[in-house]
Amino acid sequence: MGCIFCKIISGEIKSKFLKETKHSVCFLDAFPLASGHVLVIPKAHHEKIQDMSIQENTDLFSLVHEMISNVDKITGSTLVAIHNGKEAGQEIPHVHVHLVPRSNDDSAGPIHNMFNSTVTISESEMDDLYNKLKI
Repeated sequence: MGCIFCKIISGEIKSKFLKETKHSVCFLDAFPLASGHVLVIPKAHHEKIQDMSIQENTDLFSLVHEMISNVDKITGSTLVAIHNGKEAGQEIPHVHVHLVPRSNDDSAGPIHNMFNSTVTISESEMDDLYNKLKI
């Protein structure tokens, strides 16, 4: 399998594992955006969150919940980021959650800095979106 995360899980590629659970692992990112950048991933190869079972999802986000307190100790604030699909910016097609320590001087800014502009949505478009997305 060509997935770098699957190779990390199998031990083919060495990594600094921080914790392992039944369905997930977390480790230091080899190409960190900040000191203490951690990745939390499912052991099974899934491209998107919705492809995971409820058990895998619960396990993954329980580990995120547990790990974020440790990452938060670095700067006091942590960005939690998930790119769920190629169009969303996912570079490796294996679910992964970034935990990135943030500081006022890291130049990353808020999520709105990722986009060149916002969109204007009419009230009727907002109603349509509401009806499509409501569970």
